[in-house]
Amino acid sequence: MEKRHTKTLVSGDRNFDDLAHRFERNVYQSLKGKIRLGVIERDLQEFSSELFTASQKPLRILDVGAGRAPISIKLAQLGHRVTLVDVSVEMLKHAYADAERAGVLDRIEFFHGSAQAYSEQAASVGNKSFDLILCHAVVEWLQSPQPLMICLSNLLASGGLLSLSFYNVHGGVFKNLLRTNFKRINRQDFSGSKRSLTPRYPRTISEVFSWFELLPVTRLCHSGIRVFHDYIFNEQDRDREPEELLKWELFYSRESPFRELGRYQHLLYKRLPAQI
Repeated sequence: MEKRHTKTLVSGDRNFDDLAHRFERNVYQSLKGKIRLGVIERDLQEFSSELFTASQKPLRILDVGAGRAPISIKLAQLGHRVTLVDVSVEMLKHAYADAERAGVLDRIEFFHGSAQAYSEQAASVGNKSFDLILCHAVVEWLQSPQPLMICLSNLLASGGLLSLSFYNVHGGVFKNLLRTNFKRINRQDFSGSKRSLTPRYPRTISEVFSWFELLPVTRLCHSGIRVFHDYIFNEQDRDREPEELLKWELFYSRESPFRELGRYQHLLYKRLPAQI
Protein backbone atom coordinates (compact mmCIF):
# COMPACT_ATOMS: atom_id res chain seq x y z
CA MET A 1 0.00 0.00 0.00
CA GLU A 2 1.28 3.43 -0.93
CA LYS A 3 1.43 5.66 2.14
CA ARG A 4 1.63 9.42 2.14
CA HIS A 5 2.57 10.47 5.65
CA THR A 6 0.95 13.87 6.00
CA LYS A 7 0.36 14.75 9.65
CA THR A 8 -2.08 17.62 10.12
CA LEU A 9 -4.01 16.53 13.20
CA VAL A 10 -5.19 19.21 15.59
CA SER A 11 -4.50 18.50 19.26
CA GLY A 12 -7.55 16.63 20.53
CA ASP A 13 -8.52 15.15 17.14
CA ARG A 14 -8.69 11.35 17.16
CA ASN A 15 -6.47 8.87 15.34
CA PHE A 16 -7.71 5.25 15.51
CA ASP A 17 -4.44 3.39 15.03
CA ASP A 18 -4.76 2.01 18.57
CA LEU A 19 -8.42 0.97 18.24
CA ALA A 20 -8.60 -0.36 14.69
CA HIS A 21 -9.13 -3.94 15.92
CA ARG A 22 -12.16 -2.93 18.02
CA PHE A 23 -13.96 -1.44 15.03
CA GLU A 24 -14.06 -4.87 13.39
CA ARG A 25 -15.99 -6.38 16.30
CA ASN A 26 -18.01 -3.43 17.60
CA VAL A 27 -18.86 -1.61 14.38
CA TYR A 28 -18.36 -3.48 11.13
CA GLN A 29 -19.55 -6.96 12.14
CA SER A 30 -22.37 -5.91 14.46
CA LEU A 31 -26.09 -5.35 13.92
CA LYS A 32 -25.35 -1.70 14.69
CA GLY A 33 -23.14 -1.64 11.61
CA LYS A 34 -25.82 -3.27 9.46
CA ILE A 35 -28.35 -0.66 10.55
CA ARG A 36 -25.90 2.13 9.73
CA LEU A 37 -25.17 0.72 6.28
CA GLY A 38 -28.86 0.05 5.65
CA VAL A 39 -29.92 3.64 6.32
CA ILE A 40 -27.02 5.27 4.45
CA GLU A 41 -27.29 3.02 1.40
CA ARG A 42 -31.07 3.52 1.27
CA ASP A 43 -30.60 7.31 1.29
CA LEU A 44 -27.87 7.25 -1.35
CA GLN A 45 -29.82 4.97 -3.65
CA GLU A 46 -32.91 7.16 -3.41
CA PHE A 47 -31.06 10.29 -4.56
CA SER A 48 -28.38 8.72 -6.78
CA SER A 49 -29.63 5.45 -8.21
CA GLU A 50 -26.68 5.26 -10.65
CA LEU A 51 -24.36 4.67 -7.70
CA PHE A 52 -25.54 1.11 -7.16
CA THR A 53 -25.79 0.00 -10.77
CA ALA A 54 -22.88 -1.09 -12.93
CA SER A 55 -22.21 1.84 -15.24
CA GLN A 56 -20.13 2.55 -18.32
CA LYS A 57 -19.49 6.00 -16.81
CA PRO A 58 -17.87 5.50 -13.39
CA LEU A 59 -18.37 8.18 -10.75
CA ARG A 60 -15.52 9.73 -8.77
CA ILE A 61 -15.91 9.10 -5.03
CA LEU A 62 -13.96 10.49 -2.07
CA ASP A 63 -14.26 8.74 1.31
CA VAL A 64 -12.95 10.93 4.17
CA GLY A 65 -12.15 9.18 7.45
CA ALA A 66 -12.78 6.04 5.45
CA GLY A 67 -11.91 3.42 8.05
CA ARG A 68 -12.44 0.03 6.39
CA ALA A 69 -14.61 1.73 3.75
CA PRO A 70 -17.31 -0.95 3.27
CA ILE A 71 -19.56 1.34 1.21
CA SER A 72 -16.71 2.61 -0.96
CA ILE A 73 -15.38 -0.88 -1.65
CA LYS A 74 -18.90 -1.96 -2.64
CA LEU A 75 -19.12 1.02 -5.01
CA ALA A 76 -15.68 0.20 -6.45
CA GLN A 77 -16.97 -3.30 -7.23
CA LEU A 78 -19.63 -1.61 -9.37
CA GLY A 79 -16.94 0.16 -11.38
CA HIS A 80 -16.66 3.54 -9.66
CA ARG A 81 -13.30 5.21 -8.91
CA VAL A 82 -12.63 5.74 -5.19
CA THR A 83 -10.13 7.70 -3.10
CA LEU A 84 -9.84 6.68 0.55
CA VAL A 85 -8.48 9.24 3.03
CA ASP A 86 -7.72 8.46 6.67
CA VAL A 87 -5.29 9.69 9.33
CA SER A 88 -5.01 6.13 10.68
CA VAL A 89 -2.58 3.99 8.74
CA GLU A 90 -3.89 0.91 10.56
CA MET A 91 -7.43 1.52 9.28
CA LEU A 92 -6.07 2.02 5.76
CA LYS A 93 -4.19 -1.28 6.03
CA HIS A 94 -7.49 -3.01 6.83
CA ALA A 95 -9.21 -1.21 3.95
CA TYR A 96 -6.39 -2.21 1.60
CA ALA A 97 -6.75 -5.87 2.60
CA ASP A 98 -10.54 -5.73 2.14
CA ALA A 99 -10.16 -4.05 -1.26
CA GLU A 100 -7.61 -6.68 -2.30
CA ARG A 101 -10.01 -9.48 -1.33
CA ALA A 102 -12.76 -7.73 -3.31
CA GLY A 103 -10.49 -7.44 -6.36
CA VAL A 104 -10.79 -3.65 -6.68
CA LEU A 105 -7.32 -2.33 -5.85
CA ASP A 106 -7.02 -0.96 -9.39
CA ARG A 107 -10.01 1.35 -8.73
CA ILE A 108 -8.94 2.69 -5.33
CA GLU A 109 -6.38 5.31 -4.32
CA PHE A 110 -5.19 5.42 -0.69
CA PHE A 111 -4.13 8.64 1.05
CA HIS A 112 -2.70 8.62 4.57
CA GLY A 113 -3.47 12.04 6.07
CA SER A 114 -6.26 14.50 6.69
CA ALA A 115 -8.92 15.68 4.25
CA GLN A 116 -7.43 19.17 4.39
CA ALA A 117 -4.02 17.76 3.43
CA TYR A 118 -5.59 15.81 0.59
CA SER A 119 -7.41 18.95 -0.59
CA GLU A 120 -4.14 20.91 -0.63
CA GLN A 121 -2.44 18.19 -2.64
CA ALA A 122 -5.36 18.00 -5.07
CA ALA A 123 -5.19 21.76 -5.62
CA SER A 124 -1.44 21.61 -6.26
CA VAL A 125 -1.82 19.11 -9.11
CA GLY A 126 -4.94 20.62 -10.64
CA ASN A 127 -8.55 20.99 -9.55
CA LYS A 128 -10.09 17.67 -8.50
CA SER A 129 -13.82 17.33 -8.03
CA PHE A 130 -15.93 14.40 -6.90
CA ASP A 131 -19.43 13.19 -7.72
CA LEU A 132 -19.85 11.82 -4.19
CA ILE A 133 -18.03 12.52 -0.93
CA LEU A 134 -18.57 10.27 2.07
CA CYS A 135 -17.76 11.68 5.51
CA HIS A 136 -19.11 9.24 8.06
CA ALA A 137 -18.49 9.35 11.83
CA VAL A 138 -15.71 11.93 11.52
CA VAL A 139 -16.87 15.35 12.71
CA GLU A 140 -17.63 14.12 16.24
CA TRP A 141 -13.91 13.39 16.68
CA LEU A 142 -12.73 16.85 15.55
CA GLN A 143 -12.41 19.92 17.73
CA SER A 144 -13.15 22.28 14.82
CA PRO A 145 -15.04 20.49 12.03
CA GLN A 146 -16.51 23.47 10.17
CA PRO A 147 -13.35 24.10 8.09
CA LEU A 148 -13.59 20.49 6.95
CA MET A 149 -17.11 21.10 5.63
CA ILE A 150 -15.85 24.08 3.62
CA CYS A 151 -13.01 21.94 2.29
CA LEU A 152 -15.36 19.13 1.24
CA SER A 153 -17.87 21.45 -0.42
CA ASN A 154 -14.99 22.84 -2.50
CA LEU A 155 -14.11 19.32 -3.63
CA LEU A 156 -17.67 18.55 -4.78
CA ALA A 157 -18.50 18.72 -8.47
CA SER A 158 -21.57 20.71 -9.48
CA GLY A 159 -24.53 18.46 -8.66
CA GLY A 160 -22.29 16.22 -6.54
CA LEU A 161 -23.48 14.72 -3.26
CA LEU A 162 -22.02 14.95 0.25
CA SER A 163 -23.05 12.12 2.58
CA LEU A 164 -22.41 13.11 6.20
CA SER A 165 -23.12 11.08 9.32
CA PHE A 166 -22.36 12.15 12.88
CA TYR A 167 -22.88 11.15 16.51
CA ASN A 168 -25.97 12.89 17.88
CA VAL A 169 -25.63 14.37 21.37
CA HIS A 170 -29.41 14.10 21.92
CA GLY A 171 -29.15 10.33 21.64
CA GLY A 172 -26.53 10.36 24.40
CA VAL A 173 -28.70 12.55 26.60
CA PHE A 174 -31.72 10.26 26.15
CA LYS A 175 -29.77 7.08 26.88
CA ASN A 176 -28.30 8.55 30.07
CA LEU A 177 -31.77 9.67 31.18
CA LEU A 178 -33.09 6.14 30.64
CA ARG A 179 -30.20 4.79 32.70
CA THR A 180 -30.86 7.41 35.41
CA ASN A 181 -27.23 8.47 35.05
CA PHE A 182 -28.00 11.89 36.50
CA LYS A 183 -24.38 12.69 37.41
CA ARG A 184 -23.56 12.87 33.72
CA ILE A 185 -26.76 14.77 33.01
CA ASN A 186 -25.86 17.33 35.68
CA ARG A 187 -22.39 17.72 34.17
CA GLN A 188 -23.84 17.88 30.65
CA ASP A 189 -20.85 15.85 29.58
CA PHE A 190 -21.63 13.18 27.00
CA SER A 191 -18.19 12.71 25.48
CA GLY A 192 -16.23 9.47 25.65
CA SER A 193 -12.88 8.76 27.26
CA LYS A 194 -9.63 8.72 25.29
CA ARG A 195 -9.76 4.98 24.51
CA SER A 196 -13.51 4.77 24.13
CA LEU A 197 -15.46 4.36 20.88
CA THR A 198 -17.84 7.02 22.21
CA PRO A 199 -16.90 10.26 20.39
CA ARG A 200 -15.17 13.13 22.13
CA TYR A 201 -17.26 15.88 20.50
CA PRO A 202 -20.89 14.75 19.98
CA ARG A 203 -22.86 17.25 17.88
CA THR A 204 -26.34 18.71 17.93
CA ILE A 205 -28.41 18.58 14.76
CA SER A 206 -28.91 22.35 14.71
CA GLU A 207 -25.15 22.91 15.05
CA VAL A 208 -24.40 20.72 12.04
CA PHE A 209 -27.18 22.36 10.01
CA SER A 210 -25.57 25.74 10.73
CA TRP A 211 -22.27 24.66 9.14
CA PHE A 212 -23.92 24.51 5.73
CA GLU A 213 -26.00 27.68 5.81
CA LEU A 214 -23.47 29.76 3.84
CA LEU A 215 -22.15 26.95 1.64
CA PRO A 216 -23.34 26.38 -1.96
CA VAL A 217 -25.27 23.23 -1.10
CA THR A 218 -28.87 22.20 -0.50
CA ARG A 219 -30.03 19.46 1.87
CA LEU A 220 -31.79 16.52 0.20
CA CYS A 221 -32.26 14.11 3.05
CA HIS A 222 -32.13 13.79 6.85
CA SER A 223 -32.34 10.37 8.52
CA GLY A 224 -31.69 8.97 11.98
CA ILE A 225 -29.54 5.88 12.52
CA ARG A 226 -30.34 3.49 15.38
CA VAL A 227 -33.46 5.38 16.37
CA PHE A 228 -34.56 2.69 18.84
CA HIS A 229 -32.08 -0.20 18.75
CA ASP A 230 -29.76 1.25 21.40
CA TYR A 231 -32.63 2.04 23.75
CA ILE A 232 -33.96 -1.52 24.01
CA PHE A 233 -33.64 -2.28 27.73
CA ASN A 234 -33.02 -6.02 27.48
CA GLU A 235 -29.65 -6.40 25.71
CA GLN A 236 -30.57 -9.90 24.48
CA ASP A 237 -33.54 -8.41 22.62
CA ARG A 238 -31.29 -6.02 20.67
CA ASP A 239 -30.14 -8.83 18.38
CA ARG A 240 -33.44 -10.73 18.29
CA GLU A 241 -35.20 -10.85 14.90
CA PRO A 242 -32.55 -8.69 13.17
CA GLU A 243 -34.45 -8.52 9.87
CA GLU A 244 -37.57 -7.16 11.58
CA LEU A 245 -35.48 -4.75 13.63
CA LEU A 246 -33.73 -3.42 10.53
CA LYS A 247 -37.07 -3.04 8.73
CA TRP A 248 -38.50 -0.84 11.49
CA GLU A 249 -35.26 1.09 11.93
CA LEU A 250 -35.52 2.02 8.25
CA PHE A 251 -39.21 2.87 8.58
CA TYR A 252 -38.80 5.20 11.56
CA SER A 253 -35.46 6.66 10.47
CA ARG A 254 -37.21 9.64 8.86
CA GLU A 255 -40.15 9.91 11.24
CA SER A 256 -40.04 12.62 13.91
CA PRO A 257 -39.44 12.47 16.84
CA PHE A 258 -37.72 9.10 16.38
CA ARG A 259 -35.31 10.47 13.77
CA GLU A 260 -33.98 13.17 16.09
CA LEU A 261 -33.23 10.57 18.81
CA GLY A 262 -31.11 8.40 16.53
CA ARG A 263 -27.67 7.80 17.99
CA TYR A 264 -26.28 8.91 14.65
CA GLN A 265 -27.71 11.24 12.03
CA HIS A 266 -27.30 11.03 8.27
CA LEU A 267 -27.50 14.12 6.07
CA LEU A 268 -27.28 14.23 2.29
CA TYR A 269 -26.35 17.51 0.60
CA LYS A 270 -26.14 18.43 -3.08
CA ARG A 271 -23.68 20.95 -4.52
CA LEU A 272 -25.50 23.76 -6.32
CA PRO A 273 -24.42 24.93 -9.79
CA ALA A 274 -21.98 27.81 -9.81
CA GLN A 275 -23.62 31.22 -10.14
CA ILE A 276 -22.82 32.99 -13.41
